[in-house]
Amino acid sequence: MQILTLSIFSFFAFADALPVHFPNHTSSRLFTRASSTVSATSSSNNASTLNNKYVVAHHMVGNTFPYTSQDWLNDIKLAHSSGIDGFALNMGSDDWQPARVADAYAAAQTSSLDFKMFLSLDMSILPCSTANDAASLRTLVTTYLSHPNQLRYTRGSSEQLPLVSTFAGESCKFGQASVVDGWRSQFTQHPDLQGKMTFVPSFFVAPNQMSQFQGVVDGTFNWNGGWPVELTTDSTGSSSNSLSSTLKNLLGVNTTTNAIGKFSNLLGTGETSSSSDTASGLLNLEDALSNFIGSTDSDSQFLNASIGNTSNNVYIAAVSPWFFTHFGKNSLNKNFLYLADQHLYSKRWESLIPAQQVDIVEIISWNDYGESHYVGPIEGALPTGSEVWTDGMNHTAWLSLTSYYASAFKAGTYPPVSSNEERVVVWSRTHPASADATSDTVGSVPGSELVLDAMWAVTLLSQPANVTLQIIPSSSNSSTESPLAQQTFSVPAGLSKLTISISVPDTMDSVSMRTVVERENDTVMDLNAAYMGFAFVKTPQQFNFNAWVGCAGDGCVV
Repeated sequence: MQILTLSIFSFFAFADALPVHFPNHTSSRLFTRASSTVSATSSSNNASTLNNKYVVAHHMVGNTFPYTSQDWLNDIKLAHSSGIDGFALNMGSDDWQPARVADAYAAAQTSSLDFKMFLSLDMSILPCSTANDAASLRTLVTTYLSHPNQLRYTRGSSEQLPLVSTFAGESCKFGQASVVDGWRSQFTQHPDLQGKMTFVPSFFVAPNQMSQFQGVVDGTFNWNGGWPVELTTDSTGSSSNSLSSTLKNLLGVNTTTNAIGKFSNLLGTGETSSSSDTASGLLNLEDALSNFIGSTDSDSQFLNASIGNTSNNVYIAAVSPWFFTHFGKNSLNKNFLYLADQHLYSKRWESLIPAQQVDIVEIISWNDYGESHYVGPIEGALPTGSEVWTDGMNHTAWLSLTSYYASAFKAGTYPPVSSNEERVVVWSRTHPASADATSDTVGSVPGSELVLDAMWAVTLLSQPANVTLQIIPSSSNSSTESPLAQQTFSVPAGLSKLTISISVPDTMDSVSMRTVVERENDTVMDLNAAYMGFAFVKTPQQFNFNAWVGCAGDGCVV
């Protein structure tokens, strides 16, 4: 099966974009990038116009079977220190989950941190075919309506009602003639709940279908807005021949054309492609793809959907750093990824900060290890099999970006970075996108033909500095060992996004990465990922498109 890696050369007037090369490794297509910088005055939003902005994280209760009250308290303290105001408690059907939800609410109250909770009913798991199923949900919801740590949010009213959300539910009828009748009569307008809550579900329907839920819902949670899902190959299809229709349009191919062949020509691997054609195609394709990274197009469509008084509709926007899952057919049968390159997490945040109609940003997720988008620590009960791609892949360094962006979202302006808050956050995958895994029984990963072999970095600086991204031997135990490749960027104060490509020379089995921040010939920060156990291996045993993430500097949350 042919898998193509999308290596894109980028040219910016304010940065040296010349590719860096490994000696004697001509097969590597390398790129460098310095992206836009965010300063304390970058946001066009005015803080005085904002109304009750919140940042919450999606917490999978199903992964908390062994949790104690102290575990919940630890999560709450870490989330709070990262600018997160509460947890959306994703609750499924296990009989032990109500007890964990109770522990979560109790821990929030004990913490004295004004940390909030609200239920996110997982309707992909919870039964919803009968009226009795709805009665069980109502009992669960009413249990916490008056809890002091229940998140309350309502638009257009001085009375702030308890917030309730869902994951899915667009097929639930609760024994009624239609989905709309089911949710209306058995849930939102039932005497047990009518006028007592703000209901903002994540129904997986097209925006223009939300109008049917007028009088049923009080807003929308756009779950899939966290990723450019429209670029992703069909999760049940073959990555060798099933490119998404959106991507086919970008490539200028139709369903009867060899899409992979056209992709190959654009990347310079086809026999008939010229260097000028390739460069032009890459630039055009990069521009087209970048329009989807962090895009708010789907948000606008949901915000414009007519579901009653639109000015009073609550809008929850999703933001997520990653997505990769690799369960086989004998397990959960989920094997695909969503494109998360080009600093997706940063760009999605930056697109939402000036959006005044966004009331709540929900981070997906705190602890969904099965889909690799967790920002919390790896703990609890992981889904069986997910340890293959989560072992050693801590993501808490992303919380050091979350704290900055959460502050900007809630205040309406980017905060300045003080000298004791400086940090650099770095991440990468652990093997080339085109690698062949030697012992993988699940198979290749649909969507992997879109990803870059790259080292991604974000700096938060109080003053300008020189930042050098390096590719180093994975056995590097000395700061004096020469890098295999490097690129130095002159970076201003504030937040900057940097990229270089990563590749393994023919003479090596693996490499690692390092970031050095220097100011006036003094080393301010030094993140040597080899010291921290990261290796980018040429030939993995199993496919792993999860991210390794690290942070250095006094401003790191963890």
